[in-house]
Amino acid sequence: MNNTIVPPVPPRRPAPLRGLGYALPLITLSWIVLFGIIAMAAVRIQRFELAPGEAMAVAPRIEFAKSSTGTKVPERFRTTNGIKFVTAFGGQLSILDSVLGWIDPHVQVDTYKEHFGTSTPSTSRRLGFQAMIGAKQIAEYVAMKRLGLDVKLVMGRVVIEELVCDGAPKKNAACTNLEVGETITHLDGVATSTLTELAAQMKGHVVGDTVELTVIPYDAKAATPDATKAEKRTVQLMANADNPTRPIIGFVPADTRKVSLPFDVKISTTDIGGPSAGLAFTLALLDELTSGNLMGESHVVATGTISEDGSVGAIGALEQKAVAVEASGADLFLVPAGQSVDEMKRARQAAGLKVKIVQVATLNEALAVLRTNGGDALSATTA
Repeated sequence: MNNTIVPPVPPRRPAPLRGLGYALPLITLSWIVLFGIIAMAAVRIQRFELAPGEAMAVAPRIEFAKSSTGTKVPERFRTTNGIKFVTAFGGQLSILDSVLGWIDPHVQVDTYKEHFGTSTPSTSRRLGFQAMIGAKQIAEYVAMKRLGLDVKLVMGRVVIEELVCDGAPKKNAACTNLEVGETITHLDGVATSTLTELAAQMKGHVVGDTVELTVIPYDAKAATPDATKAEKRTVQLMANADNPTRPIIGFVPADTRKVSLPFDVKISTTDIGGPSAGLAFTLALLDELTSGNLMGESHVVATGTISEDGSVGAIGALEQKAVAVEASGADLFLVPAGQSVDEMKRARQAAGLKVKIVQVATLNEALAVLRTNGGDALSATTA
């Protein structure tokens, strides 16, 4: 018998946690990165985007109603694939948004000066909304006139859209004594409710004359200028850059003309600014007020300003709008003839091969393109 004493086996020690020395720093780094991303997303900086927006149908935004004179509402011809207008976005960016924007080839990241110039965000926004109002008015006028209806443009109030500072007098210049958005109601005590009346009161004055203007400051909350808030401003007349002998006050007026129609038309554009939907609005009104389908089987998007003579004007952010057009599934994109060669190249690259982009200079050209593309010819209105 072997009486050898066998010592007890010592308990096994747990294996050391391998990699713990690497895991803790990685976890810490992950949290730092996460908080960094959150901070970058939260902190807004002085950078502003010009990015693809959205292509939206015009027809659902249109309403027809009886006029104050009791004229009946016209017959409406609804279509399943009415024309669309297209937007671009332009908000202020965070640090993270700016980085992502610089990476995205179709997003333009601007500095404050590049985006607003000498304006301010509130002024730029107000001018955009004013431009949209003007675009709708002109679109209604052009469409109704094209259909032979009784329509006319009525002059609106005198609103300052832009101040002219180049060559301005050193004292009492308009660019220092007036503000964008203000409404001019009197010159030297004489009422000037329209530009025509203001121009009449300017006759007899020479460069260097001092005049007294009655103005109403811009109020973003007020639907119309409040005469009780009128102020007197002294302004020295300056020379017109194109005609040095002709005196001017020193501002560019906003287009405040209103259209007089045989029936009321409303196009809803809440929170959308700018004049670039003018062509689309005009074509949509023509399509809704006439039998047939101007678009045919195509899915059409249009952009471009519209003038009272039916001419189509150039617009901005064409590349960004082309991206939105492609995303909407459209197959035809009508754009102004005045866009540059470089703009058209970038727009075609952004829209891809499935979207046919055609430039037009007038409303008649746009109608001809639609007809060639399979749309119905424009018929007479039944209103």
